[in-house]
Amino acid sequence: MLPVVGSKYSAGSDLFACLDRENKSSDAIQSIAPHSTVMIPTGIAVEIEPGYFGAIFARSGLAKKNGLRPANCVGVVDSDYRGEVMVALHNDTDLIQSIEDRERIAQLVIMPYETAEFEEVKELSDTERGDGGFGSSGTKEVKERKRKVHEEYYGEW
Repeated sequence: MLPVVGSKYSAGSDLFACLDRENKSSDAIQSIAPHSTVMIPTGIAVEIEPGYFGAIFARSGLAKKNGLRPANCVGVVDSDYRGEVMVALHNDTDLIQSIEDRERIAQLVIMPYETAEFEEVKELSDTERGDGGFGSSGTKEVKERKRKVHEEYYGEW
């Protein structure tokens, strides 16, 4: 089945499971064991214009109701890829979940991108954050700087 836009302003187009290609029946089912991932075929290949890529996102209903989401959280379909679009669905629950043939399994959003040219340097420019990693923007020192900036521009914190 071709991807389908769910509503007038939907950013993504729904991707469907294509489980039974030979018999063309709609009673094929794919089970997904708890905490495991299964590759689900969509039966489609796409040709995306250079400068764009296809981002495969979870369907919120499938994630909320069944605990199923793309294993890599966001899949990428590059513009030079010509194979079948597959969705690696991961089961986050403790129960066996199943996907039926022609069930909506993910959504495809076509997005522009820019490429970067990387350059090796001996050092990077300084910033207020520096090399603070995960969670560092919530540290006491950062909160204090935010408070000072807020007071400078807006008054009392």
